Amino acid sequence: MLLVGETDIFLSHLPMFMVPHNIQLILEATFQKANTQIDNIYFQDRKTHPKTKIYTLEPEVLEAETLFRPRTFEGKVFRGHLERGGQSIDALTEIQVNVKRVVYAQVFGPGLDKSDRLEYILFGREPEFFLAHVITAPPDFDQVLSVTIDNPPTPDELARGVRVSVLDRSNSASKRIREGEKLVAQGHVTGAHQFLSLNIQGGTEFYLEEGELASQM
Repeated sequence: MLLVGETDIFLSHLPMFMVPHNIQLILEATFQKANTQIDNIYFQDRKTHPKTKIYTLEPEVLEAETLFRPRTFEGKVFRGHLERGGQSIDALTEIQVNVKRVVYAQVFGPGLDKSDRLEYILFGREPEFFLAHVITAPPDFDQVLSVTIDNPPTPDELARGVRVSVLDRSNSASKRIREGEKLVAQGHVTGAHQFLSLNIQGGTEFYLEEGELASQM
């Protein structure tokens, strides 16, 4: 799982189009060890390693679909990609991960329609927001980046779920939102019939992966 956030902790499962990894999952969580909350250890490590974009978490062996609801599991945090030379952080091994909220959960499979236009899941809270590209079917790509929004959705709208569409762009990595880019996108709140016009600026691109989502494995 990818780790992002400097004031709140969010986890984004790194998926592939093969069972049991065929799930896009975004969670809000807290960390504990020996009954003590240790979120600040992770936040401080990020501050002292500003050039490291990717932090990852290796969870205990579990079925991903059990994370479709809040629960607790054990894990280990790595500075860097845990499968690509990442370094485990001693103070963040054998920790308890408490899932506070399931932001988004979707199993890939037949009947899941792929949008022709670029779409993202918006998560976080002011002033720290993130976008995760909506993944549906191969070929596709995984992207998570921070953004600033001049006119963000309300906390209630964010709690219901907000999907962001870039109406004039095709759904491809080459057309993705880039670091520093400014644009106007359309936000749709789950269950609502109105749309939001969002003034967005791309921040740090924490993760981009195309190869593992290029085909059905």
